[in-house]
Amino acid sequence: MKVLKFGGTSVANAQNIKLVLEIVEQKAKDDQLVVVVSALSKVTDLLQSAAAKAAANDESFREVVAEIEKKHLDTLKELIPVSEQSSLLSHVKRIINHLETLLDGCFLLGELSPRTADTILSFGELLSSYIIAQAYKQINNDAVYKDSRELIKTNTDFGKAAVNFEVSNQLIQEYFAQNEAKINILPGFIAQTLDGITSTLGRGGSDYTAAIIAGAIDAEQLEIWTDVNGMFTANPKIVKQAQPIANISYQEAMELSHFGAKVLYPPTIQPVLRKNIPILIKNTFEPEAVGTLISDTVVAKDSVVKGISHIDHISLVTLEGPGMIGVAGSSRRLFEVLSQEKINVIFITQASSEHSICIGILNSDADNAEAAINRAFEIEIAQNKIDPCYVEKDLCIIALVGENMKNHQGLSGRMFSTLGKNNVNIRAIAQGASERNISTVINERDVKKALNTLHENFFEENTKQLNLFVMGVGNVGEKFIEQIHNQKKFLKDNLKINVRVIALSNSRKMLFDEDGISLKEWQADLDKGEPADKEAFITRAKELNLRNSIFVDITANASVSETYEQFLKQSIAVVTCNKIACSSAYDNYKKLKSLSRQYNAPFLFETNVGAGLPIIDTVKNLIASGDKVHKIQAVLSGSLNFIFNNFDKNNSFHDVVKEAGVQGFTEPDPKIDLSGIDVARKILILIRESGYEMDIDAIANESFLPAECLATTNNEDFFASLIKHAAHFEGIYQEALAKDSRLKYVAQFENGKASVGLQFIPKDHPFYNLEGKDNIVLFYTDRYVDQPLLIKGAGAGAAVTASGIFADVIRIGNI
Repeated sequence: MKVLKFGGTSVANAQNIKLVLEIVEQKAKDDQLVVVVSALSKVTDLLQSAAAKAAANDESFREVVAEIEKKHLDTLKELIPVSEQSSLLSHVKRIINHLETLLDGCFLLGELSPRTADTILSFGELLSSYIIAQAYKQINNDAVYKDSRELIKTNTDFGKAAVNFEVSNQLIQEYFAQNEAKINILPGFIAQTLDGITSTLGRGGSDYTAAIIAGAIDAEQLEIWTDVNGMFTANPKIVKQAQPIANISYQEAMELSHFGAKVLYPPTIQPVLRKNIPILIKNTFEPEAVGTLISDTVVAKDSVVKGISHIDHISLVTLEGPGMIGVAGSSRRLFEVLSQEKINVIFITQASSEHSICIGILNSDADNAEAAINRAFEIEIAQNKIDPCYVEKDLCIIALVGENMKNHQGLSGRMFSTLGKNNVNIRAIAQGASERNISTVINERDVKKALNTLHENFFEENTKQLNLFVMGVGNVGEKFIEQIHNQKKFLKDNLKINVRVIALSNSRKMLFDEDGISLKEWQADLDKGEPADKEAFITRAKELNLRNSIFVDITANASVSETYEQFLKQSIAVVTCNKIACSSAYDNYKKLKSLSRQYNAPFLFETNVGAGLPIIDTVKNLIASGDKVHKIQAVLSGSLNFIFNNFDKNNSFHDVVKEAGVQGFTEPDPKIDLSGIDVARKILILIRESGYEMDIDAIANESFLPAECLATTNNEDFFASLIKHAAHFEGIYQEALAKDSRLKYVAQFENGKASVGLQFIPKDHPFYNLEGKDNIVLFYTDRYVDQPLLIKGAGAGAAVTASGIFADVIRIGNI
């Protein structure tokens, strides 16, 4: 059995109802049906207007009743043959007379209770369902009309009555167990208390009626027939490029419907969700369109953001003041007040300082909320502990919705950045722990611009393909490939960057795949590859001639650094963590930079200094903006910082150096780090990027290693020499203790001179508390004179270095 619900636009007039009857007849050929219908379009509004006028002693309510009567009589006359109209017209008139009697009562009493309002509003569905049932019987007599009030029971919370599912489910199941009619036609929206008093399920509750019945009878499917082709990525009336959503999860549909996707009434999904009954949204006027299927199945290939929705006519109510800080119960009191006034809170956000709390409610509730809140906190307001609540009206909530959003980073930033770039001011922000929804409050006048801007950013971008040729897949390279693999989908779906690894090479093997190497088992595939050949690697990269090609050097090999010129001349970008090229002869450094500009091929080496820290990029931006660097002080070796932070009376120098290697903080040849040459290269690169001409031999390198250690030619001899000279290193440590200082390997540049060497750092120095493998750089410039620009963070380790390389690749993708 299937349940079909037809909304107000679907049954707006006789012409539309005929389309409904055709759909029902076609569906009835294959299934037993339950058909739930809404009131004719705009009738509920007319009923509300008539009730309000009557309660206000406005005689014009009778004109509204006449309009309602004419609308239904005209519809009936067009659907039913003249010969059979008489009794049906009389029945409709009797219903109208009953309505008018109720309105007369409101007029005489000058009031409209919620109970009476529910009874008045029920007439829309009662009239439409009766007319549609009679019209369908003209086509197929195997149809019955059933009043929903006999099946769905609620409490007495008139206006938005809560369903008694235990009683209702039993009544529904008993009725359909005994009823064998092919088609049952019922009014939506209306129900009844256990005492037999008419109640309603809230505005738009016809969907809810259909879902309650579907859940009770374990329907095969619930179909919601409306005037659009399902749920869209945004409101198609506002965003012309909005796309229909073929599949969506229950949770996503709940979020989108709550945030203004009027195709669905928010509570609708709940009764069917528990039973995993799929919901199909269809278009009455294009029944052949696919529509939207709502189910518990999430399609993996779907976009992270499933849709953008909004709620109009929102007011933001802010309660703030120092009297709220650290005071338990302030939020509880606020929400109790709103609950007592039956005000629905749509949006909540609170500052972590507890100084303020902000809620979003409907404009229609704003004045009532303001008065009630100020009454509840009048003592605190009088004592100036809390300010009178502040209300901002005519706002709108915009929400990004997606089940997979919780698995992806950067969505909030992208949303806020997009709005900011288009001058849409964000008044408030909220995101639930489920991360299924990111909501912002903006001015209502900006809603069209905001929706279109966000939709363009999240649903209409082209993907840029990057083709990577990676040389060096040791510790850092392995982490780099892992990061690409883990972030591949995120980059494609969020940044519209499709990263493909075309080639991999280590010192033994190389592997090429023009369609992209699978990163799931790349190590095994590389082991099966052809013998490594640097020149052949370069030749193949040139011959493939792929767009957006990037050569990624993750080695410390001098000969590899000498190949950059060949790549750049072929307009192949170069990303490298290898410091040798940028610290080579100054003329070579300048030549590579010039080739990069000449062939429009980016040459990025952020990880040459500080691993993943944005040190080089910061220097570039300083210089580009007209600043001038005068002095640099830095601890640039994460490995040396790790070594001297862990070298103490309990850990020998030899053992700490060994451990640094095990953790991947040193180069394969640790002497490169301990000799100071690595730090010298790094400070040289910073000096050059700061606009100064210098070569490596101009940097004073005051080594702390004994000459015998420096003279070793292999790692085994080097480590043996560290043991032999343990007393030397112990002496350095004891001297630091005596001076109440810490050992740091410092690089300096000032007045055109540079040096690197071990220093005793006193407690009042910024370098003293530098822990672990962290790096720190102080830039003194024209703009940063007394207080230097400081950059600090992890400066060693495979993961952070790989992330820096990855960041350079992404920079190229964003160009």
